[in-house]
Amino acid sequence: MEHIVEIKNLSKDYETGFWRKRKVRALHGLDLAVRPGQIFGFLGGNGAGKTTTIKILMSLLFPTEGSAKILGANITEVSIRSRIGYCPENPYFYDYLTPLELMDHIGEIFGISATHRKSKTEELLTLAGLAEKDWTKQLRKFSKGMQQRVGLAQSLINDPEIVFLDEPMSGLDPVGRREIREMISSLREKGTTVFMSTHILSDVEALCDEVAILRRGRLAASGNLQELLSSSGEHRSFEVMAAGVSADTLLRSTFAGELGKISAKPNGTAIEVHSEEEIEGVIKAVRESGGILISVLPITQSLEDLFVEPVSATQESD
Repeated sequence: MEHIVEIKNLSKDYETGFWRKRKVRALHGLDLAVRPGQIFGFLGGNGAGKTTTIKILMSLLFPTEGSAKILGANITEVSIRSRIGYCPENPYFYDYLTPLELMDHIGEIFGISATHRKSKTEELLTLAGLAEKDWTKQLRKFSKGMQQRVGLAQSLINDPEIVFLDEPMSGLDPVGRREIREMISSLREKGTTVFMSTHILSDVEALCDEVAILRRGRLAASGNLQELLSSSGEHRSFEVMAAGVSADTLLRSTFAGELGKISAKPNGTAIEVHSEEEIEGVIKAVRESGGILISVLPITQSLEDLFVEPVSATQESD
């Protein structure tokens, strides 16, 4: 299977207002394809259309236009549901069940045997980082982060071929985020495809093979993460890091005219240059000013730059 998820011209309108209803388009002709076995990051700010897209893929919402396939079948096909996992942004469970009871209930729905349900439940709750002492507590007593862990565990009870995670790090502390990142990374090793919606950029950089960025319901960029970050055109800049020399000293040097932007950093002074030819002169200026060269590194576009890059005029217009 070349693509495990295929989305074509997907659009969604919502009605707003009470007396005078009007339609607002939340998703504009989205085209997207996800290959099997990868962790795919679905990025966008609040209101960009990420959750709307995932709910359409889960058949919790119906599209206004367009179509989508998962595992080669139309998203309306009930038969593919047994091969899919899903954890919403704010999972809600029966308050008076315990994690053990919830996992057993969901496993039974999938037709998993009692013996396998028990072993799988213990494995997944451990993998999600939920302490064993909490397995028999009622879910109504759980914090948001603890409920998130249970939500991630239940999404994997059926050994899905693809799992959809909507803001999986929501409500987790830094330690919890690291544990869940390791859990998600382990799914790639098993060959499970992960479609992950998030706006936490550090998690994307740590996990994702490919990404798609939504802005105001439109696809702004998509592709291999490293290729997107390095595709800033032919013009390349470099950062020369030096220690033992101040920015003021460098600005007074005979090479000041060749120096680019200079800024003080905790580990030294950074000088930005705009071509490889300028690097030699900058290094000479550093040494003549009594400094020590630490590093010379290319400056690539950061994920944050890509994430907040302004939308073009054509994308802005409706």
